[in-house]
Amino acid sequence: QVRLVESGGGLAQPGGSLRLSCTASGFTLDDSDGIGWFRQAPGKEREGVSCINFVDGSIFYTNSVKGRFTVSRDKPRNTVYLQMNSLRLEDTAIYYCATPLWCTTTDVKEPYGLNDWGNGTLVTVSS
Repeated sequence: QVRLVESGGGLAQPGGSLRLSCTASGFTLDDSDGIGWFRQAPGKEREGVSCINFVDGSIFYTNSVKGRFTVSRDKPRNTVYLQMNSLRLEDTAIYYCATPLWCTTTDVKEPYGLNDWGNGTLVTVSS
């Protein structure tokens, strides 16, 4: 089965850290152009958080996470990571990874028509 599986979420205190993983199953990440991280907070629309473009090396972060989050790729493990430091209450959300429609240094676009985003991984930042 071809899919991306997120993991690594959990409970963190404000100022704490978590590392999310996005692991490809049934295919290799070399078959895609990049990976995007998206999140959906309670009562809010899904937003693009970060992405990494495997073709041209572009990396994007939404303004609210710049300087705090870092996206990286581990080719041997077929995994993309999202290192989240200095967590804030507003980072609380379900985080998803997906192959974006595009990933540039200024934007990430979620894929069209993706009905099944999977379970994602829940990040809760709370004191």
